[in-house]
Amino acid sequence: MAAPKKIRVIIAFAALYLVWGSTYLGIRFAIETIPPFLMAGMRFLLAGVIMYVIAWSQGSHKSSWANWRTSLIIGACLLLAGNGGVTISEQYIDTGLAALIVAIVPIYIVILGWAMGMTPKPAPIIWMGLVGGFAGVGILLGPALHFSSNDGRHPAIGMSILLVSSFIWSAGSLYSRTAKHAASPFLTAAQQMLCGGLLLVLAGIVTGEVPRFHPGSVSILSLASFIYLVIIGAVIGYTAYIWLLRHCEPAKVATYAYVNPIVAVLLGASFAGETITMRVLIAAALIIGSVAIVITAQQLKARTEPAISAAIEPAD
Repeated sequence: MAAPKKIRVIIAFAALYLVWGSTYLGIRFAIETIPPFLMAGMRFLLAGVIMYVIAWSQGSHKSSWANWRTSLIIGACLLLAGNGGVTISEQYIDTGLAALIVAIVPIYIVILGWAMGMTPKPAPIIWMGLVGGFAGVGILLGPALHFSSNDGRHPAIGMSILLVSSFIWSAGSLYSRTAKHAASPFLTAAQQMLCGGLLLVLAGIVTGEVPRFHPGSVSILSLASFIYLVIIGAVIGYTAYIWLLRHCEPAKVATYAYVNPIVAVLLGASFAGETITMRVLIAAALIIGSVAIVITAQQLKARTEPAISAAIEPAD
């Protein structure tokens, strides 16, 4: 690998690891004074417009209705259900905890890929990773079923939302791998963000968030976090992801799945006063370790046949 390209790869990975790991904290601060669905919807609508301008500047701005239909489906799965689920869940649980549960997406993808006949039966070592990952989730979820947090946020609700939304995210990711997209990855990203953002805004309207949204009451912290989520989280983070998929092995790109939770846990403890208990540490070790096993096994398998482990975000 040439030196200039190696430097770009390192910078892109740093952006992917740190930026996407930090978005959990950004979401928590943003929804303190902005209703969650409206916040997420406006975030992706603005990011979609920016991505569309980038695509237009490259001469890629035309797309078929079939591509828009695909983007609508993926936007519904990944942004409405997936990101919307994360945003809503953070009303009930800590950011680090949310990131840990989302980390099981690669495990969901392996199971769904096998169930849908897209991949062969998982090898024994992958089964070990699957069991370990769900054991970690069980450690997190079990005690939460019996008590509420000190601030009455009911963590079991947030965890349950994330388990379902992560499953839908995973199904949408697999669909994205086989669906027909626009030729430009930036146009594809723009379409998905615009469709998903519109659906999130509609969800906010249906759930009655509009009367609760008072622009004059939005705090500086929430506004700054919202801008960060649009520019840094959605545009820069997503662009780094797309570029890495074109220049690195997909399984290597997928390593963000077990780096992001570590970043999120550390940031939550440092800036939001979130407590890192021994139970969380044990669950984190199980989940992250299990995901590492699954992704590594997929990476080794990819040397002889295509892997699906990179279908964790919308493919280009």
